[in-house]
Amino acid sequence: MPDDAERIEQLRQQIRHHDYLYYVLAEPEITDREYDTLMAELKQLEQANPELITEDSPTQRVSGEPLEGFETVEHSSPMLSIDNTYSAEEVREFDKRVRKTLGEQKFHYLLDPKIDGVAMSLRYEAGRLVRATTRGDGRRGDDVTANVRTIKSVPLKLSGGNVPDVVEARGEVYWPLKAFNSCNAQRAAEGLQTFANPRNGAAGTLKQLDPGAVAQRGLAFIAHGFGEISEPPAGRSSELMKQIGQWGIPASKHASLCESIDAALAVIKDWITKRSEVDYETDGMVVKIDELDLRNTLGATSKYPRWCIAYKYEAERAETVLEGVDFQVGRLGTITPVAHFGSVQLSGTSVSNASLHNFDQVERLDVREGDTILVEKAGEIIPQVIQVIHEKRPTDSQPIMPPDECPSCNQPTSRDEGGVYLRCTNPECPAQLRERLIFFAGKGQMDIENLGPAVVDALIENGLVQHFADLYRIKSEQLIGLERFAEKSANNLIEALEESKSRGLVRLLAGLGIRHVGSRAAEILAEHFVDIDSLVGASAEQISEIHEIGPVIAASVYDFFHSSAGLEAIERLKQVGVKMTSEVSEAGEQPLAGKTIVVTGTLQNFSRSDAQAAIKAAGGRAASSVSRNTDFVVAGESAGSKADKAKLLGVEVVDEQEFLNRLGIKNAR
Repeated sequence: MPDDAERIEQLRQQIRHHDYLYYVLAEPEITDREYDTLMAELKQLEQANPELITEDSPTQRVSGEPLEGFETVEHSSPMLSIDNTYSAEEVREFDKRVRKTLGEQKFHYLLDPKIDGVAMSLRYEAGRLVRATTRGDGRRGDDVTANVRTIKSVPLKLSGGNVPDVVEARGEVYWPLKAFNSCNAQRAAEGLQTFANPRNGAAGTLKQLDPGAVAQRGLAFIAHGFGEISEPPAGRSSELMKQIGQWGIPASKHASLCESIDAALAVIKDWITKRSEVDYETDGMVVKIDELDLRNTLGATSKYPRWCIAYKYEAERAETVLEGVDFQVGRLGTITPVAHFGSVQLSGTSVSNASLHNFDQVERLDVREGDTILVEKAGEIIPQVIQVIHEKRPTDSQPIMPPDECPSCNQPTSRDEGGVYLRCTNPECPAQLRERLIFFAGKGQMDIENLGPAVVDALIENGLVQHFADLYRIKSEQLIGLERFAEKSANNLIEALEESKSRGLVRLLAGLGIRHVGSRAAEILAEHFVDIDSLVGASAEQISEIHEIGPVIAASVYDFFHSSAGLEAIERLKQVGVKMTSEVSEAGEQPLAGKTIVVTGTLQNFSRSDAQAAIKAAGGRAASSVSRNTDFVVAGESAGSKADKAKLLGVEVVDEQEFLNRLGIKNAR
């Protein structure tokens, strides 16, 4: 039997290995439950042996008190900017300058996608992360080590052999698009200001003084270069970046080597169609000399290296006319101005409206109805109005003024605490009720099938629903005859409502619309409190002490459950039989333990989220993509490319009935 010190080191090595597989290679070998078990054992051993805790332990990614500020530190070598161009001809001019200096020497171009993130330098000494520094002015940057330590794709300790005493990997911290969109959707649902784009969001996140808040955002890192490296192991950048990847630092997987500028320009053109396949924004392609000694020969100006250039893609913009602006009321009363304009094509889709975010933005743009405007998609995702062409403005245009009354209920509006958002002050506002009900029924909340926006509108218009609990008092005979309802559709909705009563505490907390409480916070709260009464009885201080919750969320939760509206909502839902307890898994009932499963297509007995929850409850890991490490794929109706890929890889594909058998479920509908 190993002693505690040996076991701690074994666990750290295992966890680092699995972090690398999961966050860098996307090829996990173990389930989330197995990973959590390793981490729990390590935490327990470290608590029993605090003298053995080290800064590079996986348990120390989020630790310590909020920061008071960031120290400015000097880079070991300058982090210069890269000269850029939007012209293929200027790329050819760059090639001519390089060849004039290098003469007949043979060289290669190394091309990397230009990630639209925050430039970062990671410094490792004796294999351990000691400092993470922003670019700053190129010579000095902010020490953001505490925040970068929370990024799970950044190793705290390097792996593999032949690691030099000093390694500086330079690259970009970015916000993966899936995580960015999820965060923005949650912030919008909670009435918070959304981030304009992933790059600005990542930069703002890194400026947070609370590393725990940074950890929740899900940032990532990719290396594309290097600073100081003692004993450089390679003569070419492509070889060195491969070595950096083998040490455990994520490196670009989309680099290309070219022997001519024509080949390089072809890669640049080809990436335009491929850039949508990656989970991060790219705004161009960087062309670099691969041979390190030739980089030294070419040198640098005071601003830019002479051995590289960035070709940047033009943002796709379109000119159109603003036809009108209306005001939409969110579930927390936020009134958002929305622009409607003549339809334009951007990034392959037709766009005819865009959020103007708030009335401060309307004033900054000085936008008016009838104006000619420029529209683009931020990161090819979010349409936005970026400019008004004032010289084309109609002579009779009028400023867009914030409404004094709610457009839905005609009750007074008021500015939010920070002065950014305008809100309806009426808690009984029909528009707020509509948005709250739609959110409550959503897949990530109570997952009530057949309860979409049109049905919610019909229920409100006919006076059937004024509170969440009223949904569960509806009778099928009240629905029959309403628009969209016959006997079958009415019965289907009643059945879906009845099923949703058993979703449990996590889904309920997520669906109640408590400000700042999204699905992750709901999950944490439900893990800590076994039922709603325990949560209602907790003080704000007790709630804030829970890991990953903090004082802002705690205050919001406490205020909700100590308000008349919050207490009334809970009491009404109790009366109609909504389950308000946490799920507790039975020990030993793990038929899918150690299995990685992908679900594709439409299932009869599960929504996608319910199927994933069933896999997790059975000890398995629900993955989103198929790889050689996938144990089997569950293929429902209209299963597509994932099932095809599984067959090509030799991964087992099963139908829904076999999935039920493996879960041990009988007599499913």
